[in-house]
Amino acid sequence: MGVRDWLNERLRYEAAQAFLEKKAVPVHRYAVTYYTGGVTLFFFVVQVLTGLLLLMYYRPASDAAFESVRLIIAKVRFGWLVRNIHVWSANAMVGAAVLHLAATFFSRAYRKPRELTWVSGVLLLGVTLAFAFTGYLLPWNTLAYFATKVGTEIAGDVPVIGRALMVLLRGGEDITAATLIRFFGIHVAILPALATVLLGLHLTLVQIHGMSRPISVRVRGEERFYPEFMLRDFIVWVVLLGGLAVVATLWPWPLGEKADPLAPAPAGLRPEWYFLFMYQTLRMIPGRIAGLEGEAVGVTLFALTGLALLLVPFLDCWAQREHKHPLFPALGAAAFAFVLLMTALALVAGM
Repeated sequence: MGVRDWLNERLRYEAAQAFLEKKAVPVHRYAVTYYTGGVTLFFFVVQVLTGLLLLMYYRPASDAAFESVRLIIAKVRFGWLVRNIHVWSANAMVGAAVLHLAATFFSRAYRKPRELTWVSGVLLLGVTLAFAFTGYLLPWNTLAYFATKVGTEIAGDVPVIGRALMVLLRGGEDITAATLIRFFGIHVAILPALATVLLGLHLTLVQIHGMSRPISVRVRGEERFYPEFMLRDFIVWVVLLGGLAVVATLWPWPLGEKADPLAPAPAGLRPEWYFLFMYQTLRMIPGRIAGLEGEAVGVTLFALTGLALLLVPFLDCWAQREHKHPLFPALGAAAFAFVLLMTALALVAGM
């Protein structure tokens, strides 16, 4: 018995191969959007691999975190490259996840029987943003310290549970060493566990239900998922890996100065680009609205919008009947236009 037969007898991989060969991918003018999920998965894999390498040298303590990152950059062989790839791919992963969500939304790929695929995808986007938020503090530099202070204060504006949530995130009233340890634990243990479960569910559902066909779009034919589609997906991954290495080499992510809790907040402080629209919106909201605190109203509206996004497959009754209705695309376009406008205003205000 050869090695291949020995492995197949135990792993039954030929059954999986036969399943993938039978799986078909529709070919139409929007078929390129099918690759957005694979792109997001690629950046997640890069995050896991580079994160494991950084974990060998990083020290989650307020008096050692900054120095350990500086050691990775200056002393560890190719440490600077691994750290830059980790940071750049984290940003790219957020962008790819948003792009994948938009492609799924506007093609109405959330309709029956893919409701749970959509729900798991939206939850994965939330986990991705939580990864970005918790990872931002870990270098323990000035910008990360004060940006985290602002971000946790926004969490404190959530009605009823806001203060408890803020204390839970910070590990106390202020940003301290306890906050760093808490964020580190969430970043390397809780969120990876959640992501593994949700990603496993999401990919399983994608394999069960296959690729969705957009409503009223002429399908020109089909191609096999394996090997044709997977081969092109792999080529995209190789191109992205090369591009990521070039970006990480030519534009290193600055480490900045070590955080000093006693120092004043730097001028022009603002969150990372993916939270700018929330930051700008909360800045523009009046202090009091109908007797309620303005920021609390804004945070509540954002929470309700997130809930509505999660429930889109159950709200769009037209898509469930394979009918196109302009309401949901119009709402989606308005939401994206709002996010872009608020982000642009925040960038202009920070110049």
